[in-house]
Amino acid sequence: MARILLAEDDTLAAQLLKDVLEGERHTVDMVHDGNDALSMLGAYSFDILILDITMPGLDGLSVLREFRRNGGLNPVLILSGRGKSEDKALGLDLGADDYMSKPYDVRELSSRIRALLRRDPQLASEIIQCGNLKLDSKAGKLHRGLEEIKLLPKEYLLLEFLMRHQNQLFSAQDLLNKVWPSDSDATEIGVRTTVARIRKKLGEEESTLLQSIYGLGYRFGTKE
Repeated sequence: MARILLAEDDTLAAQLLKDVLEGERHTVDMVHDGNDALSMLGAYSFDILILDITMPGLDGLSVLREFRRNGGLNPVLILSGRGKSEDKALGLDLGADDYMSKPYDVRELSSRIRALLRRDPQLASEIIQCGNLKLDSKAGKLHRGLEEIKLLPKEYLLLEFLMRHQNQLFSAQDLLNKVWPSDSDATEIGVRTTVARIRKKLGEEESTLLQSIYGLGYRFGTKE
C-alpha cells in the first residue's frame, strides 16, 4: 500500500480514480485546488503525488515546482488535458517522473503508479515475510504458514505498513498520518484498538512480532 495525494479539479474523474486506487489498497487523499495540495504536502508525507495541471488556485506545475524546491523527492505523475508537448517537457523539466494526457485509461494510469512505486525498495516487494507470517500485497492476503488470516481492510493496511517498515518505531499519530486518510475521524485510541484486533488474529506466538513500546508507539519485527 502507498499513501497518495491526488490533486484533480474534475471531481467525478478524481472520485473514480480514488475509488480504483483504494480498491488496490492505497490510502488516497483527494483535493481539487492547488493551494489545498500544497497545504496537504506541508502537513503529511506521501509516497506519490498525482497532479492535474489545470486547477484553481495554483496549477499542478506550480505545485510541482514548490514541492521540488522544498526538497520533495517522492515520485510525481502529471495529468493534463492540454495535450501539448511543451507542457509535457516543462513538467518533466520541473521534476515530474511521468506524464499522462487526458482522457486516460484508468488501468494504464494505475499500472504507471505501480511502476513508480516500485522505485522505492520498501514498496516494491509483493511478498513480505517475517517469521511464519507471509503477506501477499498483490492478492491482499496474509498467511500464517498455510492458514489464511482474515483481516478487515484497515487492519490489513496497518499491518502491511508496519511489515514494510520492519523494526521501525511509529507513534500512534505517525500511523494515523500514514494509514488513515486526512478526512478520517479516527483517533489514537482507534489505532490502539486496531493493533489489539490484529494481535488477536495473529495468535499467541506471532502476536509478539507486533510490539507496543510504552509511551512511544508501535513496531513490527523480531525483538532485539
